[in-house]
Amino acid sequence: MNDAVVRAERTVAAMAEWLAGGGPEHWVVETSGSTGRPKRVMLSRDAMRASAAASARRVGASGQWLLTLPDSYVAGANVIARSLLAGHEPVIAAAYESFAKATEAMAEGPRFVSMVPTQLHRIVESGGDDLAALAGFHTLLLGGGPIDPSLRSRAEESGVRVIATYGSAETCGGCVYDAMPLDGVGIAIGTDGRVRISGPTLFDGYQGDPVQTATALVDGWFLTSDAGTLDEDGRLRVLGRLDDMVITGGVKVPAALVARRLREHPAVTAAETLGTPDEEWGQRLVAFVVGDIGAGAARDWVAAEHPRSWAPRQVVTLEEIPLLANGKPDRQALLALVTSDEVER
Repeated sequence: MNDAVVRAERTVAAMAEWLAGGGPEHWVVETSGSTGRPKRVMLSRDAMRASAAASARRVGASGQWLLTLPDSYVAGANVIARSLLAGHEPVIAAAYESFAKATEAMAEGPRFVSMVPTQLHRIVESGGDDLAALAGFHTLLLGGGPIDPSLRSRAEESGVRVIATYGSAETCGGCVYDAMPLDGVGIAIGTDGRVRISGPTLFDGYQGDPVQTATALVDGWFLTSDAGTLDEDGRLRVLGRLDDMVITGGVKVPAALVARRLREHPAVTAAETLGTPDEEWGQRLVAFVVGDIGAGAARDWVAAEHPRSWAPRQVVTLEEIPLLANGKPDRQALLALVTSDEVER
């Protein structure tokens, strides 16, 4: 049995004791640290229970979960808590040779799984038994990063029920399902365009960091790091991180929307975009692309849908996007790959 499985089994046992009222006051998870030093987020039992209950109401059922994510992050902790609260120990996928084999170990009844897009992409690409097994799940919660619409469509065409989630460790994970907040969750947009979240799933603070806690939790609202908009029906559109708003040559460019456009190119399998300092432009938008596309073609593709000024000034071609342990892009590793070569002036 590998170390990851042993660690996950210990976490399941500790979570069961904690949900029953034993152990420390808070369950502590780390943020991904994708932009710097991870923060230790303190979640209460009430918040975890509220998150699980609201999720079950929205998807229409509860049942056993398959754990495919690291248990040290909020998405993995949620899988464990929701499965235990539904009366089942979660099945740990890493203990089995394949996704399909892990599914065979699950109990009868509604089955659930949470994944990041990279995991879903691999299953859809491989097809076969794993994809057939995934189609037998009641619901797949997909979050932790941008979702390629074509990937979701391919999964749904294979019979997979996909719900796109938005949230963070500070909100007990996903608290917005397919752009609509869960019951009891409040969403507002600040004057600076920042997404603000309230409700019973919020964290109690950052462990050992009262200054950051006071900055992030204001008058009952969690001030996220994301920019967004709300339509007249209350549907949330996340534009990307506020620090992803790249100001290049005086133009504000939402990097996340540029990355989304690049992922729609038929020759591209993955793409991320980041801003980096530039002497001439202030910042330049850099695209990191997995696929057979040159800089000129990438710029033209973006400009066909968005203003030409949004097109990346540099394109770095990779064999794969570096990822953190939770499946999110490793932004620091990407920035380390940037040079001043091949910059569009």
